[in-house]
Order: sequence, then structure tokens, then C-alpha cells
Amino acid sequence: MSEQVLVDFRETDFDGLCQVSGRVAVLIAADDRPGAIVRRLDRKMRGAISRALANGAWAKLKVAEALDLKFPAGVPAEAVQLVKLPRKSTGIEARKAGSAIGRELGEAGVAVLAANHPRAADVAFGLTLGSYAFSQYHTDDKTKKGNATFHVDKPDAVRAAAAPMQAVAQGVCFTRDLVNEPANVLTTVGFSDRLAAMRDLGLEIEILDEEQLEKLGMRALLGVGQGSESPSQVVVMQWHGGAKGQAPFALVGKGVVFDTGGISIKPALGMEEMTMDMGGAGVVSGVMRALALRKARANVVGVVGLVENMPDGRAQRPGDVVRSMKGDTIEVINTDAEGRLVLADVLWYAQERFKPAGMINLATLTGAIIIGLGHENAGAFSNDDTLCKAFLKAAAAEGEGAWRMPLGPAYDELLKSRIADMKNSCGRPAGSITAAQFLKRFVKDETPWIHLDIAGVTLPPKATALAPKGATGWGVMALDRLIRDTMES
Repeated sequence: MSEQVLVDFRETDFDGLCQVSGRVAVLIAADDRPGAIVRRLDRKMRGAISRALANGAWAKLKVAEALDLKFPAGVPAEAVQLVKLPRKSTGIEARKAGSAIGRELGEAGVAVLAANHPRAADVAFGLTLGSYAFSQYHTDDKTKKGNATFHVDKPDAVRAAAAPMQAVAQGVCFTRDLVNEPANVLTTVGFSDRLAAMRDLGLEIEILDEEQLEKLGMRALLGVGQGSESPSQVVVMQWHGGAKGQAPFALVGKGVVFDTGGISIKPALGMEEMTMDMGGAGVVSGVMRALALRKARANVVGVVGLVENMPDGRAQRPGDVVRSMKGDTIEVINTDAEGRLVLADVLWYAQERFKPAGMINLATLTGAIIIGLGHENAGAFSNDDTLCKAFLKAAAAEGEGAWRMPLGPAYDELLKSRIADMKNSCGRPAGSITAAQFLKRFVKDETPWIHLDIAGVTLPPKATALAPKGATGWGVMALDRLIRDTMES
């Protein structure tokens, strides 16, 4: 597991700042005269801050970008980082500013001069996300991070505001860890073990094994994993923070810990990235962790289907017919369209057992969604306008891109099978839509539902504003915000 940077808040201490040997970060309002503490620090540094702010390079910086003063005169700090952040900045801008600080964080740590900045808690949140590093497999680890101390005028108030944000940050980092782990470490059992450990946070955790899944009739899910030595499992996570007896909100995740494509095997080039095919289950797990850490006042259940899709003498074949828990039969056209088979059973199970007030599933489901939306947005498919609008609003507020995609009966025609109730793959045209239309068949009419295809946003090809290259943890912030806004307000 990656180490999370410790963040603390203390009363602004000028003498303490001047004795820091690591880094010092200073929030500078782009549209205002620097405050008294900054001017005092500038005098200590023999005018280095003033000269930097008068330089054209500072003027060209965008909000939340930073300028480094290396080994400045007058103080022992290895660098003083000037971060452009107006007092009237948005929460998203403040988080990006914090990420800029976190990216440069070294072993010696950082002292952040935030004084009375109203966005200090958001800056701390962004710092935690920006400083994330998945480095445990580097034997010569040069990415060790120190801690962060924020100098603010009212540390108790800022600490209280930051606490729930830091809980969400832990959820995001937990998701990133899961997605970044190699498949020989994060097997289906390794995954469920990590979720079982969250019982210590107050979550109720159940792990359903293959014998139990067979009794439940989850043969669509079991078919995907039957060629693997790693046993298929379903993990149920419950958080009881709302009114007793109130129907929970359900989160469902695809957890294919490695996807070779099965008998319909994928090309070798890029297959190593299929360790991320459990990204949906990773997000659900991160949200549940965040809810428990911040003691959310809501009832939420997370259900993840954990399988490995491998070619083997026992593996599922193209042309096979499987029966889902719902009872519908599915012709397997392509064994690489496996995620929808996993979700079909888990979606039905979540509804049958928990009768949820609403349900959202997440999956790295199709390459087609990347063709349509790139790596900027997840695809959102829904049967309920109210729920979908609420989610899109929450995602926008958290800076996580999502775009609503269509559903419609015309796409059902493409799912018709000659020998079964439906087929699992319809070819390239409208690939992400037909996958969503397939899932919709396993959602009851009375259940408000969203399918999030997160294939493009889970492991983008380059770093993002809040994450280094690798797993982003996309979706944890948006779903936590949705639950806060709709169930806890």
C-alpha cells in the first residue's frame, strides 16, 4: 500500500517558517497585494519574492500554477514555492494548487503558508492527492514523501473543514492502489482480503465464494472466471450510517483483476494494462472506505464481482450459452465482452437482496467509450433523468468529467441472438451503447440506475491535474459528493 502524506494545521508561526530546511510553499493572491506575513518573509529573503512577482514568468502563470525559488538567500529552505491562488478561487482551483505543491514534495516535507486563505482545506486535499506515489516495487525508492504542515490563522476550524476531505482523499488513494497493483499481487483473493480488512472501519463485509454464487445462480459471472486458478468471488460492503430501515443506495463494480480476453484473446501489445480492468470495483471500494472514514449519514451498499478472465482448457468459449441469476440466457459471442456478464449477475443480486433506492454501476467496460469521449470524460447511461442530473452535477462540482450517452429500444435489436435471449457482443457500431443496453436488461424498471463506463478515465496515458501517471481514482469524489448532496443534506 502507498504511504499517504500526513497533513497537519498549526497557528501561523513566522519564526518556524524561517527555520524550515525542506520546502516552503506560499499561497499568493494573483489579484491582491501579498499579506503582512508574506511581505515579512520577503524581507527575510532579501526581496526574492518581490523580484519573482515582478518577473514576466509569474504574470504568465495560470491560477494554481507555481514558481520555485531554489535555495533562496536568508532562509535555510531548499526551495520557496510561490503558488498563484486568488482568495476568491474555486475549490477545484485550490485543489490543483495543492496538487502543484504535492508533486514537488520530497522527503524533507513542506510548510505551507496559507494564513487566512479561505481555501486552505481544499489546498490540503489537493496536496494529498498530488503527492500520491505508487513506488513500493522500486527497490531504489527515490519518491519518499515527507509530511505537510499548514500555517493558518484558525487551525482548529481549518482542521475540522479538512477532515471529511482527507477521508475522501484516503478513499481515492485506496482506489489508486488497487488499480495500480499488478495482477499477481491483487488476485481475486488478494482483493477480497483488502476489503475484509475494512471491517476495522465499521463496514459490514461479506465474501461470497463460488459454491454460494452457484447456489444463487450467478452462472454468467462464474462463466467468466472458470478458466482461472483464482476463484471468483462477490464481496458485499455495507455502511449503515442513515436511518434504520431506510433503503440503501447501491454501488456495483466490475472487478476483473486481469483480462486476457479469454479464448477471444487480446493482442499482446498493451495487455499489461489490463490489471486496471477491476477499476469499477476499485472505485466502489474507495467510496465505501471514504464513507466509513467520514462517518457518512447514509445507508450505502457496495457490491463487487471479482473474477479473472483467462484462456484455459476449462475456459468459456465463443458460442457457449450461460444462464444469468435473473434467468435470462446469454449467447457468448466474444469472451472479451466479459464485464457485462459479471455485472449482469451482480446488478440483479443487489436489487433482489437490498431493494435499493437507486443504483450506480461502474466498469472499465468498452474501448468504444474512449473512441467517443477520450480520456476526459466517463460515459454515463441512465434510465432516470433525476438521478443522472444529480450525478452529473456532483461530478462537475468535483472536477470529474462525465458525459451522458443515449439509450434506446433501437439498440435492443442489435442484442438479438439466434439461440438465446440475447448475445453479449454486437460488434463495433455503438459498442459502448449496446453494452449499456445489455446491462439495462438486468435493471428493474422501478430502480433508478446509472451505468458509468470509466474505461477512458481510470488509467489515462499521462498525468492529470490531481494524479501522477497511473490510476486516477476517478469517481470516488463524484460519488461521495452525490451521496452527501442527495442523502445527507
